[in-house]
Amino acid sequence: MSERMPALFLDRDGIVNVDHGYVYRIEDFEFVPGIFEVCRAARARGLALVVITNQSGIARGYFSAADYQRLTTWMQARFEAAAAPLAGVYHCPHHPGVSGALGIDCDCRKPAPGLLLRALEELQLDAARSVLVGDKARDIEAGRRAGVARNWLVSDEAGQIATAQADAVFASVSDLAHRLAAGAVSF
Repeated sequence: MSERMPALFLDRDGIVNVDHGYVYRIEDFEFVPGIFEVCRAARARGLALVVITNQSGIARGYFSAADYQRLTTWMQARFEAAAAPLAGVYHCPHHPGVSGALGIDCDCRKPAPGLLLRALEELQLDAARSVLVGDKARDIEAGRRAGVARNWLVSDEAGQIATAQADAVFASVSDLAHRLAAGAVSF
């Protein structure tokens, strides 16, 4: 049996792309500065890249599952072209505050750990050697609940920092990229 690979788990909106609110169209998708540098550094250290994202816009009817998948396919191609291929993208389409089939209280909507646990199992990843990068306290909580070893917060809001109890805090994804390049932090 081969050794499980560590992963870099990334929240999407706010970490991979600028969070303009319910982004589902390619023309509205803007990569966060530094994201590809962070991902290439992780790949160079042997980490699989996995996006973990709440997408309640599907449950709310703001966009369809097909719209989401079209954007995700395009995003994956951009990561591939940037020499940072994604091992997987996992999303939660639910929101307990809406009616309909997707209006449920599930185990995959962060801060629940379901998406992470599914990725860990399906991709045969090692949580004890993995890192999660998120911009919300719920991302950090999900990582902790899933057993991810290090949970890093990208935020300049003191309230988020206190709430999240992150292992490290960075002012931006660019800040993280610069610190990785300088050797001030490592995977």
